[in-house]
Amino acid sequence: MSTSSRLPLSVYRQLAPVLLAVVSLTACATAPAADPVTPVPPPVMNTPVPAVSSEDEHQQKFARWVLEFSTSARAAGITEETLRLAFDGVRFIPRVTELDSAQPEFTRAVWDYLDSAVSAQRIGRGQDRLLQSRPTIDAAAARYGVPAEILVAIWGMESNYGSNTGDIPTIDALATLGFEGRREAWARGQLLAALNILQNRDIARAQMVGSWAGAMGQTQFLPTNFLAYAVDADGDSRRDIWGSLPDVMASTANFLARSGWQASQPWGQEVRLPPGFDLTLADGDQRQPASAWADLGVRSVDASPLPALSDSALLLPASARGPAFLVGPNFRTILRYNNSTSYALAIGLLAQALAGGPAVQTAWPRDQQPLSRSQLLALQTALNTRGFDSGTPDGTMGPATRRGLRLYQRSVGLPADGYPTLELLQGLQ
Repeated sequence: MSTSSRLPLSVYRQLAPVLLAVVSLTACATAPAADPVTPVPPPVMNTPVPAVSSEDEHQQKFARWVLEFSTSARAAGITEETLRLAFDGVRFIPRVTELDSAQPEFTRAVWDYLDSAVSAQRIGRGQDRLLQSRPTIDAAAARYGVPAEILVAIWGMESNYGSNTGDIPTIDALATLGFEGRREAWARGQLLAALNILQNRDIARAQMVGSWAGAMGQTQFLPTNFLAYAVDADGDSRRDIWGSLPDVMASTANFLARSGWQASQPWGQEVRLPPGFDLTLADGDQRQPASAWADLGVRSVDASPLPALSDSALLLPASARGPAFLVGPNFRTILRYNNSTSYALAIGLLAQALAGGPAVQTAWPRDQQPLSRSQLLALQTALNTRGFDSGTPDGTMGPATRRGLRLYQRSVGLPADGYPTLELLQGLQ
């Protein structure tokens, strides 16, 4: 067999039960005939072919998927040495598929999320880490124009300042996701990127670990983002986001800078809306200069001038009863790191606290509990039935649902903040 067609050792191991069964059948088929002079009654042969358990069969299918992927990776320039490093011993991880398919029934209120994300403990530890590593962090901040506190906030959110980077082998996690098939195209792309990282010798296979979804290192880069943005800042010819703090900080800052971070602007600011304000303008999509919002009566909570944002939007993350924020382009850049409004708010507020700034001043409406997925599905269905288009019901709050809900709220004389509540659901039903 030529080198180019050699199977990884792990594939042979997983196909072994099938091969043994074939050998057993072949031996029975070629056994010598009985002596014709002294005929002996043939024994009753009732030995079954060794059964292959469903788990073994699953592992064999996984091994065949790895073999097929190896062929495509080889065509994309991955060497035999890299394929052996990656796939000798590769294993299917059932827990990865369980986590990938999990759809939590109940969502988390933004204030509950922020209570833990911007806790006093996380602020204090972040300030300590910033003080301890100030020269390294400041070097990355100065090079890429991203504030040190933003970099430390992401570091704290993603791995608790490097103490929890994940322990699942990245190759195994992505191979499992690719084989499972729900997001095969995405997983195959990430797995190929991970093979390129191994081939570039940035990290050894044993040290390439992270989350179940393939995110890696102290600030949780996906393999494709690693290839695009990771930086060797300590000069050792490796981009080590697992163990080198200079590489971690420079890589994170490079990601944000190349994703649109504007060095001269803040992420945003908490504001107050005037009485009678048109809440349909506070949908996060209506963008205009901060001066235009000021003309509409929007003011900062501490009466200071609004930041000089040329392209800003109003955000009401917890209905008209909760805090309001004026956010600019840098808030949207944080969303490119993690497309969650709660996450982006947490980064901005944690960075603000690390710099000694204030916490959120307006009280959160803690008596309101967010709707579950099934309740959101019922809300969307009811909105559509009543003629307020909310798109295809899917149990997830998105722009179409928010628009439909605002139209309904306006039709019944309620503040049109687009925030789903149990009372609104009951009214619609």
